[in-house]
Amino acid sequence: MNGDTLYSIGDLARRTGLTVKTVRFYSDAGIVPPADRSPAGYRLYGTDAVARLGLVRTLRDLGLDLPTIRKVVDREVSLPEVASAHADALEVQIRVLRLRRAVLTAVAKRGSTPEELDLMHKLAKLSENERRRLIDDFLGAVFDGLGDHPAFAAVARSLTPELPESPEAEQVEAWVELAELFQDQGFRSTMQGMARDLATDRAPDGSTGLPRILATAVRSQVIPALAAGVEPAAPDAEPIVTALAAHYAHILGHPDDTTLRRRLVSRLETMDDPRRDRYLLLLAVINGWPAPESLSPVLDWTVRALRARLPR
Repeated sequence: MNGDTLYSIGDLARRTGLTVKTVRFYSDAGIVPPADRSPAGYRLYGTDAVARLGLVRTLRDLGLDLPTIRKVVDREVSLPEVASAHADALEVQIRVLRLRRAVLTAVAKRGSTPEELDLMHKLAKLSENERRRLIDDFLGAVFDGLGDHPAFAAVARSLTPELPESPEAEQVEAWVELAELFQDQGFRSTMQGMARDLATDRAPDGSTGLPRILATAVRSQVIPALAAGVEPAAPDAEPIVTALAAHYAHILGHPDDTTLRRRLVSRLETMDDPRRDRYLLLLAVINGWPAPESLSPVLDWTVRALRARLPR
């Protein structure tokens, strides 16, 4: 070999940290062919064999199969091409593993039955189009018959989950739970009731009233009352109840009377469903939004304060 340094299998094994058996295996596979033979017929390898075995070891650690490795070391395909293809394949495997992990985590937390496990697994494996059909079916049922008013379209968009292409485990877990909520007929009825309330509670200009009540008056006035420890039936709650009822009456263009206050109580009771809070929390996890504050304490306080002042 014109004076080039040659190594026996034993020398090569010591230099690379591999076993003699492993070096012989790669040599037999044609990945690291011998450069020469000794007078006794033993295989001898050139200095390039050290570098080739180092590359082979790295690629094997990364999970590449032997036929692909052979093409790389023989330069039949470029290393960047192989790395890109393998990275894509690993991404698919990662998504599958995340789905499995999310399902198993949910099963462990809930103590699920085999039937529930099967359902969760199917929900986690839904394609993007299948997920979209499930979402559209739920929101279509909730807003059925309410027309194309822009307010309802905006509300529907705000309730739409968008699972990322490469979701985190907690996002997958949240999706599975949300998909189960979609199929909860009791929850559908609650959401349909809220949508009908939106359609009924129209201001004279055609805008919807209930969201504004919850977003402005209820939050701004009741949260401080809760923080201050004001009891719903206490005299200190009277100005708050009066302000809330007056605000609601102003939005709807109706007088502040017993009928209006009963109507407000009914609206708020419909909203005070723990599944609604859970839906919004799961939605925030899936969409990467900040976690919403629960409305339940605010709604419960307001309902009790209103009822304390309604005639028996």
